[in-house]
Amino acid sequence: MTRRGISPSTKPPPGSVLPLVAVIGMGCSAAAVVWAVCRAVLDRPPAAATAGGFGFQATVSGPEAATGTAPPGMVWIPGGEFSMGCADPRGRPAGGPDPMRDARPIHRVHVDGFWMDRTEVTNAQFREFVDATGYVTIAERPPKAEDFPGAPPENLVPGGLVFTPPDGPVPLTNHYAWWAYVPGADWRHPTGPDSSIEGRDDDPVVQVAHDDAIAFADWAGKRLPTEAEWEFAARGGLSGSLFPWGDDFRPGGRFMANTWQGVFPGENTAADGFAGIAPVARFPPNAYGLHDMAGNVWERCADWYRPDTYAVAADSPVQPARNPGGPPDSFDPQEPGQNKRLLRGGSYLCSELYCARYIVGTRGKGEPSSGSNHVGFRCVKP
Repeated sequence: MTRRGISPSTKPPPGSVLPLVAVIGMGCSAAAVVWAVCRAVLDRPPAAATAGGFGFQATVSGPEAATGTAPPGMVWIPGGEFSMGCADPRGRPAGGPDPMRDARPIHRVHVDGFWMDRTEVTNAQFREFVDATGYVTIAERPPKAEDFPGAPPENLVPGGLVFTPPDGPVPLTNHYAWWAYVPGADWRHPTGPDSSIEGRDDDPVVQVAHDDAIAFADWAGKRLPTEAEWEFAARGGLSGSLFPWGDDFRPGGRFMANTWQGVFPGENTAADGFAGIAPVARFPPNAYGLHDMAGNVWERCADWYRPDTYAVAADSPVQPARNPGGPPDSFDPQEPGQNKRLLRGGSYLCSELYCARYIVGTRGKGEPSSGSNHVGFRCVKP
């Protein structure tokens, strides 16, 4: 699916389910021959593997101390060297059904110190940006006919992707069953024109595309984090832990993140207190003082997505990689020809039954020109 699911052969009525490039795909594509090669590489044992350690080595925090006063709402991430990636989480508590092949080999990376937003960018913060600049998000702009040759005029309407729970059980291999393109969905109306963010200033802003996030970051004097910066920060100094707080998904029975409880995608018991997006900072921070680095909404990173990024990094003669900025281009074997950007952290839709990308070393991907009601962002400042 392109930015709005608009194509000459796609003629959905408003609210119907569309093919999805913008939504994170979780299965494996039998159509892409290259993926078979990638799987063999990504499943190889890491060179630094140690008994019982899944290839992880200790995080070595950098010596860089913060200088000056902390920018408002930001915390200092000291940087350093760490083991990046994720061991196969299947069979571990809350590990989910996916082997997470694109998050291997586990490899060493160094990042310099930086400031990072303590929380995801909120509706209130994004409104301040829009009020100051008059910025119009991609989801609010009418698509141009020349960008979608042959598309019927009735499909050339602004909108966004919205999670729409099915009425009954559906196979988890068919994500079309719970996503719909909704005309009129945008950051002010996250689930459609009848919805509102009134009284939800502290919710993370959603329905923002990659370029929208960059525009906000530029205005704020910041930028999007690289994937390596994001993971280093999310780990909070821990090495190889499944979650930003450790290996126990609910230590002492306490919910630590906003995720899905119940039978996905039709039944969310909201046992953690939230059936959908939660206001930021409602769950405990990690050791660096960052909230919601697992669950709530996916967070955009600067890097292009490729499943072989880590294999290339592990084979580089320069070890560890220093401040990697990701590959120069994108490839997704599930949807060849569609460029994807990195997403991290999972969302309130992740569960043990599906996705499980609240696990800190795992990777997501999304078509950059589309917004949805489960993807937001936070910024960094060198």
